[in-house]
Amino acid sequence: MSTETLLLGIAMAVAAGLVGCFAVMRRMALASDALSHVALPGIGVALALHLNPLFGAVAMLFFGALIVWALDNRVNAATETLIGVVFSAALAIGSLTTSGEQLLEALFGGAGTLKPAEVVFGFVAAAAIVAFMLAERNSLVVMLVSPDLARTTGINVRRLNLLYLEMFALTIALGLRYLGVLLMGALIIIPAATAKRLARRLDTMLLTAVAIAVAATLAGSWAAARLHRETGPLIVLAAAAMFVIALLRPAAE
Repeated sequence: MSTETLLLGIAMAVAAGLVGCFAVMRRMALASDALSHVALPGIGVALALHLNPLFGAVAMLFFGALIVWALDNRVNAATETLIGVVFSAALAIGSLTTSGEQLLEALFGGAGTLKPAEVVFGFVAAAAIVAFMLAERNSLVVMLVSPDLARTTGINVRRLNLLYLEMFALTIALGLRYLGVLLMGALIIIPAATAKRLARRLDTMLLTAVAIAVAATLAGSWAAARLHRETGPLIVLAAAAMFVIALLRPAAE
């Protein structure tokens, strides 16, 4: 794995750690896996048009997050339920538009050789996600505690929720080349779930989640190079191992 690819993987892990903390606090653990499958139709359409599949996935993920946000304001159902419905339809469409080796790579990822446009997109997207999460972390916490309280303090709850869902979708897009649509959700949720058990304060939780996500990415990348295996599954296994170790310690109070 080249230095450029490794640095991009670290940037992806930092973004996943930050976004995952609020996903765990919003009880969106399963939603990350569901929303990641929305990328499949975009990948299929992009391949059919001979375009870079990453950008088809990004477009579809943004559209899927927008649909969930719109339905969330009109339907009396949990966000996770709405994402599950959108995911099921997207998975069905994606399986029809993608086949063979292309489908396998879309599901499980594969770092391969990154194109210049993918590198630029990756670093810019990661920087945008990190900047948003750090700038809006206090507003996101207030919104989680009480949307009504957030409104009284001048926070535009609907706008903030939409932006978070789009950052969530963008984070998934960052990891598609490494982990694929089946595994990217794990890198968002597992480090955050581990950090929640170990940390007492939000800032500590964010730092811990980022550290765990980066450590899992480095460990998985190293193991993949040594064992000549795909990177994605080994990254997820490394993150899962850290979660198991955290379970052996008393939870933070």
